[in-house]
Amino acid sequence: MDQPQRDRILIVDDEEAILETMQFTFEDDYDVLATVDAAEALDLLEKNAPVAVVISDQRMPNMTGVEFLTKVFEAHPETVRIILTGFADMDAIIQAINDGHVYAYITKPWEPEDLKQVVRRAVDHHRLTVENDRLLQNLGRSNVLLEGVMERLDQGALAVDADGVVQASNTLARQYLGQSDDPRGRSLEEVLCGECLDELRTTAFELAADEDASHADLELDVGGMALLLRVTVRNLSGPSGASLGTVVFFREISHEPQRRRFDDLVGELLEADGDLREPMETAVAELRTLGDALRGSSVGSPGKDELRERSARTVTALENWLSIDDSLAREDYPDAQLLQDRMRVALARWPRPDGVPVRVRELASRVEAYYDSGENPKQRTL
Repeated sequence: MDQPQRDRILIVDDEEAILETMQFTFEDDYDVLATVDAAEALDLLEKNAPVAVVISDQRMPNMTGVEFLTKVFEAHPETVRIILTGFADMDAIIQAINDGHVYAYITKPWEPEDLKQVVRRAVDHHRLTVENDRLLQNLGRSNVLLEGVMERLDQGALAVDADGVVQASNTLARQYLGQSDDPRGRSLEEVLCGECLDELRTTAFELAADEDASHADLELDVGGMALLLRVTVRNLSGPSGASLGTVVFFREISHEPQRRRFDDLVGELLEADGDLREPMETAVAELRTLGDALRGSSVGSPGKDELRERSARTVTALENWLSIDDSLAREDYPDAQLLQDRMRVALARWPRPDGVPVRVRELASRVEAYYDSGENPKQRTL
């Protein structure tokens, strides 16, 4: 029986030792391509497509990781991109997110198991992307399949046939457009009619006509709700090249400033090299405020729900670490098993699989030492 085809990944790093280590890390699970040269990597990508995941170092001669991943995105947008960098390269990370559309960034040094988890999720993301693309190509052939796919998308969507008539929409699209009626059977121009949707209609048609445009961000006021939407248009064609129509996507991104602030808070804790207690307590208070704001929003979106969940999990992690530190500082003989359990819960809730703050690692070591010896010097770690 034929073996199932393994997912393919490409690793780019100008340090041979790191390249060999990463090849060894992944060769049991994936078909691994590797090179020390970014230009050669682009050739490998062309010759061996599809490649599920590309992992690139940031600091390389001749071409930075950001420049390389930007080229990867332009040529193979479905390939998931991961960048390796250090915290000193935060500007490069931000540029990689904006220009290279990276899925994740990994800070050096990394733990092999943590890196494997990130890559495994990236491969799964690639599989889902490929599957979604395959399903989108068949939108015009099955209304039943069409409706099911549309509802599974994490953004609003309108499927429009080659004549400009809406054939399907999902719940998020109707919510964002302030429409309760089913738009199927009406022209896109009619569906996006009204003073508040005029700019959206114009933008959708401009994106459909411009193959070089990727998206546009619009501020809308629909039914008294202030929305910030990222609009993307995908033109669909059949095997013969004939147009099947378009899909107009609406992603609600009003929570993007809050997401950036969340990332900043986590990054600040990771970078801290001194006392962590006050920064942690400040972060807990700010994350609670952020969560309340997200819950109180009149417009829901999968991205907003995910951010709210990540904020709540991060608060749990921080509160557990603070509580563990309190117990070790105030109590002669706190419950060692309970401390270990709380540490495991906190690590599981922490949003960054690639690392935790230095003082937290020290706290984990203290918990282990106390569990083994029973000796507690009653000192704070954080």
